[in-house]
Amino acid sequence: MTDATPITRVLIIGAGIAGIQAALDIANSGYEVVLVDKEPSIGGRMLQLSETFPTLDCAQCIMTPRTVEAGHHERIRLMTYSEVLAIEGEIGHFTATIQHKAASVNWDLCTGCGLCQEKCPAKVSSPFDRGIAKRKAIYTLSPQAVPNKPIIDRESCTWYTKGKCRLCEKVCPVHAIDYEQQSSTTQVEVGAIILATGYELYGLENLGEYGYGEIPDVVDGLAFERLLSASGPTSGKVRRPSDGKEPKEVVFVQCAGSRAPETAMPYCSKICCMYTAKHAMLYKHRVHDGNAYVFYIDIRAAGKRYEEFYHRAAEEDRVLFIRGKVARVFREGDKVVVWGADTLSGETVEIAADMVVLATAMVPRAETKALAQMLGIPTNEYGFLLPADDNMAPVETARPGVFLAGAATSPKDIPETVAQASGAAAKVLSLFAQWSGVPQAMQALAEAEAL
Repeated sequence: MTDATPITRVLIIGAGIAGIQAALDIANSGYEVVLVDKEPSIGGRMLQLSETFPTLDCAQCIMTPRTVEAGHHERIRLMTYSEVLAIEGEIGHFTATIQHKAASVNWDLCTGCGLCQEKCPAKVSSPFDRGIAKRKAIYTLSPQAVPNKPIIDRESCTWYTKGKCRLCEKVCPVHAIDYEQQSSTTQVEVGAIILATGYELYGLENLGEYGYGEIPDVVDGLAFERLLSASGPTSGKVRRPSDGKEPKEVVFVQCAGSRAPETAMPYCSKICCMYTAKHAMLYKHRVHDGNAYVFYIDIRAAGKRYEEFYHRAAEEDRVLFIRGKVARVFREGDKVVVWGADTLSGETVEIAADMVVLATAMVPRAETKALAQMLGIPTNEYGFLLPADDNMAPVETARPGVFLAGAATSPKDIPETVAQASGAAAKVLSLFAQWSGVPQAMQALAEAEAL
């Protein structure tokens, strides 16, 4: 470490539930936080969820107060729609170069009124809704977005692609649209870093047996979350993507891309059993005369009240769990036919379903590997960040001053993610307390009281 006084400011990369929890813990303790996320607004994957297991609490009700608090906290500097380009230095004295991508909207002027989105004529597939709905070329991720500032997707905007339109500029009451806006970079100096980059879902288009990407009514779990969400494209009504009809037969397939060493990821993604039980349960709550089938290898419900939640789905909500593997999924007329095997009875199973929902493997985000290389942090063979010691130092890394939180290290549920984020924050606060002279002050106070 250099002789200069260490900097008691932290950089947190990733503003999902892990990054936000760590940011609030540190900021509420009196220290400055720079919170960076590549998306236009904070909240991460949890913003896409409907309810959480095992309590079925509203995900937005849990998340929105935290995003709002983080967005308005005087000690948290939000840098959304931004990416870290480089990090140099050492513990106590890191310098990060951060690029803020061009939003084509002056956020200092924008009031978030939404008129530009309302009037925009261009519609494209929405990645936030997993392709089952469309969004405008100028958009915010969700109605609860923090910050509530839109960006223009230049690849979809008619002005950028054809030189026509500029309607959003005409209707904006504060003249915030800026088609000439360019990306900018800034440098921030921090004493510690927390990596909370989260996860992505395995690309199931590589697994042809499920029909994902070819059959519109075969969706992944996050897409089904958007159908269940009150703020989603169907306002919480279960409608199949192909024709908008209410599905009466839905098949849920476990371990799609997980526990498949020959073709995909060999590890268990940990949360799939529980969120599939939740999906089936919520589907039955919305479509009372519908039938839900779950193909599973085995049920892994290792969490507080998780086993009871699974039994509730099977016994109270009449979800049919079939122990077996799915061999093939194909389209026949307006049905999605699922061929599988029940390994308990030894019988083959064929279901003519209206929808198929795949519980897909969790994998690290692509940028996680780049950050690991930038910081000299090892990853495992799948790209997850490795802690200094799995047992005794689960949030520390081989690089002093750099800490880990959330699903960037391995698949995790929300409670475990929050706990690890608070653990990383505690490690940072311990460092900052040492650098701020708190131990010496406490010792002096104890000596004074002894006198």
